[in-house]
Amino acid sequence: MVLPCTISLDPAQVFAMPARYAAPHRCIAQLQESQIVKKFVRFLHSIAGVLCMASGIAVASDILVAQVAPLSGPLAPTGNGMRVGALAYFEAVNAAGGVRGSKIRLVSRDDGYKAEETVRLARAVLAESNPVAFFGIVGTGNIEALVKENVLKEAGIPAIGLRSGATALVRPENNLLFFTRASYAEEIDRIVTHLSTTGQKRIAAFHQDDAFGADGLAAIDASAKRHVVEVLSRASYPKNTTQVENAVKTLAASNVQAIVMVANTAASAEFVKQYRAAGGTAQLFALSPTEAGQVAEKIGKQTAHGFAVSQVVPDPRDRGVPVVRSFLDDFAKHGPGGVEPTATMLEGYIAARTLVEGLRQAGAEATRSRLVSAPQGMRNFDIGGMSIGFGGQTRAGSRYVDIAILGADGRLLR
Repeated sequence: MVLPCTISLDPAQVFAMPARYAAPHRCIAQLQESQIVKKFVRFLHSIAGVLCMASGIAVASDILVAQVAPLSGPLAPTGNGMRVGALAYFEAVNAAGGVRGSKIRLVSRDDGYKAEETVRLARAVLAESNPVAFFGIVGTGNIEALVKENVLKEAGIPAIGLRSGATALVRPENNLLFFTRASYAEEIDRIVTHLSTTGQKRIAAFHQDDAFGADGLAAIDASAKRHVVEVLSRASYPKNTTQVENAVKTLAASNVQAIVMVANTAASAEFVKQYRAAGGTAQLFALSPTEAGQVAEKIGKQTAHGFAVSQVVPDPRDRGVPVVRSFLDDFAKHGPGGVEPTATMLEGYIAARTLVEGLRQAGAEATRSRLVSAPQGMRNFDIGGMSIGFGGQTRAGSRYVDIAILGADGRLLR
């Protein structure tokens, strides 16, 4: 009888380097570039292969998935959060035997939230590691750069669980992109609908000065028009910075009831702090790329009290939701100790579950082309209180959107 045999060795494992959940250490990166280490690992692989063949055991190779995302800089919590959540599920799957005997291995590279680095590192990891899929790429402009430079198309490789919801990206023609979240337009419409219903008809927009911000601003204008809401003022800040001073001056002087924020966590936190210090009284609403709990940690619970954020996943503390219960159980077993689970981690976990389901549906040999085709058949993949589906007129695989507000204790209230 032929039994599955999975042997996975990489330089980080050989030298027992720590912190598998943190951004990869520079020393690991240097070791992986070392020709001596590469030759040593190839030698170990060859021995393992000989031993398996000699014993009549079939070798099941690892399924390699690549992430290129910000693991340092202002958006490091986003890239690392997606990574941590994904690893919690991948390691739970591996502990149960993997996918048809093959273990899933996630390789992450730090692009610093710079689009040119995303392209460079994606091409490098394709050449070096031959992944079956990309996972957890962060940023509208970063993903747009991969599409524009034909990185995904040339390799015929899917990108699953992407951290964006831009209208230009969720269009059906982008058949290599799989988003496991609602679109930004759906988030914004949920916020503007709420504002209109509660009589807040004078609003402003605070946005990042890039493709992400432009997409959000267009969605704000479109939704405001539908709901007869006036956008009286607009202000932006440079990407990958927290330089919000000019935006604060502009919006603090505007006579608006609410401000819709298309920004990341670090910039959102700085804006809320400076806007409140300047005497701004409008209600503040941010999109899901802002992690509300981190805002409270950065600027204090009192200053953050009342800050509202749209949510594209359930409450990561609510064990009453089946997928959250599974997430918390797997996180307790396989996640880093002393770290509180976040919505971003839950999003990474949900994206990882979607990818694994695609691998299972792809059949005995999970090639790139099969992994592109398999998720297309997902229409209502129930992951436990949340449904994922692709096809139709959008690449956004979820419709889930909620609004939560930071309470006095720094926790989100839904």
